[in-house]
Amino acid sequence: MKTIDELLTEGVAGKRVFVRADLNVPLDGGTITDDGRIRAVLPTVKALADAGAKVVVASHLGRPKGAPDPAFSLAPAAARMGELLGAEVAFATDTVGDSARSTVAGLTDGQVAVIENLRFNAGETAKDDAERGAFADRLAELADVYVGDGFGAVHRKHASVFDLPARLPHAAGHLIATEVGVLKKLTEDVKRPYVVALGGSKVSDKLAVIDQLLGKADRLLIGGGMVFTFLKAKGYEVGASLLQEDQIPVVQEYIERARKNGVELVLPVDVVTATEFPDLKTKAPGHPNTVAADAIPADQLGLDIGPETRKLYASKLADAATVFWNGPMGVFEHPDYAEGTKAVAQALLDSPAFTVVGGGDSAAAVRLLGFDENAFGHISTGGGASLEYLEGKTLPGLAALED
Repeated sequence: MKTIDELLTEGVAGKRVFVRADLNVPLDGGTITDDGRIRAVLPTVKALADAGAKVVVASHLGRPKGAPDPAFSLAPAAARMGELLGAEVAFATDTVGDSARSTVAGLTDGQVAVIENLRFNAGETAKDDAERGAFADRLAELADVYVGDGFGAVHRKHASVFDLPARLPHAAGHLIATEVGVLKKLTEDVKRPYVVALGGSKVSDKLAVIDQLLGKADRLLIGGGMVFTFLKAKGYEVGASLLQEDQIPVVQEYIERARKNGVELVLPVDVVTATEFPDLKTKAPGHPNTVAADAIPADQLGLDIGPETRKLYASKLADAATVFWNGPMGVFEHPDYAEGTKAVAQALLDSPAFTVVGGGDSAAAVRLLGFDENAFGHISTGGGASLEYLEGKTLPGLAALED
């Protein structure tokens, strides 16, 4: 896989370089609430601009239905990128139409443009190879070189991720090169003890990665909404907590496999509950209640790991040499149910281990809860991509960058 460093050595001055970024930032109306993904691609964009390239940045945002939707416009992301770069960033109001062509044609050496949300064109996400290819052909007309740097999208077989690199000379940007290097440390010659903390809402989202980790990790810590399926699988009552009943047989099998493989599977000993899900907009008090993990009242739902579990999980992370954390331990967006996620984040900071925060909600939680991002070994920009890599899947966007 050619890297951007090799590309820069060859020279990009005067060339139109298409950078497939991941600018899929959270928005409150037109306001960006977390610009982490924009910051993550800046080293690549800046390096290309400083080398005299005409940089064309493209991304998706949200899930529009293959047609323009103002709610998913990349205009706020383009404006924020300009602020962070300290230079005006041009913005095209379409993907491959008149605005995109004229905007790119008007770029001078070292200037940056962002084109509109790729998913405003149905060809970006089409299942049909010919339809995707036709859109990739039109995107290719905007560029001389392709740089893949949207790690959060490399697990998608989309036109700008998979088909476009085949049509242009291509290289991996700084972000993708870094992400792949980190993930190799979690899959090849891993330093042990290797501890994995998994959270999030649905156990079904994590089954494939758990399946792989039962043969690789030394210890698994389970939290978040997914934990109640584990507790139910052990015969505990979980009250009104989130539960995927259809996954209980699989979870029971995994619990048994962990025992046979000598993998320590650690579940909460206490949980924080309430009678209803909290209001995440007003942050109104949620009236939390702490109960034993095997004694959740019928009218209550679990929303976080409890204080004894926080201590337990911190102790299980303390001796680790490698840690991968994906998924919050509770409803971290509300202060009454954020302590479990805070405790895991703090335990990672206190540990001498090589620590990887696996993107998505975990990365958002780190920022929302006020932790210093630079204090962690690595914070991934792609939760789903990270998980699929650890599952051993071939990621289309990475395969497309191979020579």
